[in-house]
Amino acid sequence: MIKKPLLLKIYESASMQRWNDQIRTIELIELDKQAQKMIVAYIMGKCAESMENRNVNWIEIIEIGLFEMFKRITLTDLKPPLVDRIRKDRERYRELNWWVFERISPFTKEIGRDFNSRFKKYLTEEEETFEKRIVSGAHFYVTEWEFDIIKSANPRVYLVEEIAESNLRERKKYSDLKCMEAFSGEKKLVEFADICGQLRFQQRWSHLYRIPKTSVLGHMLIVAILSLIFSYEARLEEENCINNYFTGLFHDLPEVLTRDIINPVKKSIRGLDELIKDYEIEEMEKKIYKLLPETWHKDIRMFTENEFLDIVGRNGTLVKGADDLAAFIEAYLALKNGIKNENLIYAKKKLKKKYKSKVIEGINFGKIYADFT
Repeated sequence: MIKKPLLLKIYESASMQRWNDQIRTIELIELDKQAQKMIVAYIMGKCAESMENRNVNWIEIIEIGLFEMFKRITLTDLKPPLVDRIRKDRERYRELNWWVFERISPFTKEIGRDFNSRFKKYLTEEEETFEKRIVSGAHFYVTEWEFDIIKSANPRVYLVEEIAESNLRERKKYSDLKCMEAFSGEKKLVEFADICGQLRFQQRWSHLYRIPKTSVLGHMLIVAILSLIFSYEARLEEENCINNYFTGLFHDLPEVLTRDIINPVKKSIRGLDELIKDYEIEEMEKKIYKLLPETWHKDIRMFTENEFLDIVGRNGTLVKGADDLAAFIEAYLALKNGIKNENLIYAKKKLKKKYKSKVIEGINFGKIYADFT
């Protein structure tokens, strides 16, 4: 059973500041970076499928993203240039990766022995697969996206020029990655990625003060990760694992068009919830689908419309369970960190009561909630 320590370990990324040695006009958080990276990886993978006619191993892309996130949580105090320097010394880099595994594996063992074996293999073997290059390219793309924000606020800092030169060298490593070139060279796809990135700046529970804050985009990645973990625990088919993950990753995408509307407001007037959903669908038609190849529309509709319904190849009620659990932990952490607020207390109690006796796909959610006292 998935337990509290693993869930809280995942949330550590919500407190990790990025670029904290530079002037920043906005907060840039590690959880948000990882979420945006996985959306870009999805776009690049779809480009590889539709434009290069390649078979993409989506489970590998998803797991590499998760492996990298766990690694980043562990190496929070090491700046990327230092990690790159260590990487050049193969023996020391192998020791560093083993150190990462020793500290994370006690948490990830809950996901399963096979998962931990793949995590260990990823850290200790240097095989560069196509999927690994996609995730790496997506990581670099989002780093540059963040740097474009940073450099405007740091016009006279010497290190900014050094970072720009480093990025230029890094970009050359992906000159042969056709799916990255196809994505970055297609204005509409870049606009779609930017719209998704905009969800980094929309705060969850925006009417409340919380520690840590979580953005809508960061929340989406948490729901995706929980959906994957629960899918593994339920021993679902690979197709379901993939679709459950990406439903979690995209399920709140329409909120970029409507903002995050809290449940009490949605439920305040009879029929308002349905009206909001209809409006979201209309706005998605007007502003989102026109940016994507038509062959992608079916999947995006599955991920964003009626996203909590069970259909062939996707377990919507399980994703909903992950979504509610993510909201519960957000409230739990804020209260634990000293934010006393009646709304948070009510949300925590309500969700715990809702799932007290609920079992979804064989997973006892009541036991998971009971772990949080």
